[in-house]
Amino acid sequence: MENKTAQTIETRQQKEKQLLIEQVKKTPIIQVACEKVGVGRATFYRWKKEDKEFALQIELALEEGSSLVNDMAESQLMAAIREQNLTAIIFWLKHHHPAYANRVEITTKTKREEEILSPEQEAVLKKALQLASLLPDTEPIIPAEENKTQTKEEEQNE
Repeated sequence: MENKTAQTIETRQQKEKQLLIEQVKKTPIIQVACEKVGVGRATFYRWKKEDKEFALQIELALEEGSSLVNDMAESQLMAAIREQNLTAIIFWLKHHHPAYANRVEITTKTKREEEILSPEQEAVLKKALQLASLLPDTEPIIPAEENKTQTKEEEQNE
């Protein structure tokens, strides 16, 4: 008797899951789909957590349902444009025509003179680029000032 009851419950759940998947394809809002099928949201999320195949089918149904709603919305937008609805026209142009897209323009004043780096600045720049892995680590970089200091120390020691 228990086996038959469990089997009946399993069969009913499978039917409800299938109905839910079909409903989500039409209306990709979980709450609405659950209400139309007569399944609680908590039950839906428990099924989704426990049944990986159901979870996969629901994700695909949500994508398909969202595509359907997108198509309907674009159809309504086209109808509004045909009716010369200025808001619809502006929306379309802002999102589909580069000349009307929102953009940020940044302006600044810069010096055009080429600045010559001192040997020390050049050495620091090369070392920074090496550390950032933008230059190969081929030659040791010793700033000219350190090189001069070492030479003076060596001269004093001799």
